[in-house]
Amino acid sequence: MPTPDLCSEEEVSELVHTFYRSVRHDAMLGPIFGRHVKDWDAHLGKMVDFWSSALRGTARFRGTPMPKHTALPGLSAALFQHWLALFHKTTDSLPNEAMRERANDLAGRVADSLWYGYQLSRQPAQLPEEL
Repeated sequence: MPTPDLCSEEEVSELVHTFYRSVRHDAMLGPIFGRHVKDWDAHLGKMVDFWSSALRGTARFRGTPMPKHTALPGLSAALFQHWLALFHKTTDSLPNEAMRERANDLAGRVADSLWYGYQLSRQPAQLPEEL
């Protein structure tokens, strides 16, 4: 469960900004994000709100990430796993062990959920045999 005393807002902001700095410079993820994120300040603000809500329970995040991710062309399981590995590389440097563990757990669930939703969005609709 998210809890306000797990970490500070400064720690959340540092996590998000450090991670997305890595994403932007990453050979696999950088071009994808570069094509689809037009306003990095707004994106980072939204991501800080997401992680603050998820880790600290602030309930600031307002958004529906699934449709935005399912609309992207050409994603793969390898890209989601690479995103997760880069996230873990970022959290490895966090001095706050409880935050690191919670963030890693949540990031794994986010990656799994988005990949599952992405796969479902690519399947043709199934009609019942009898109408």
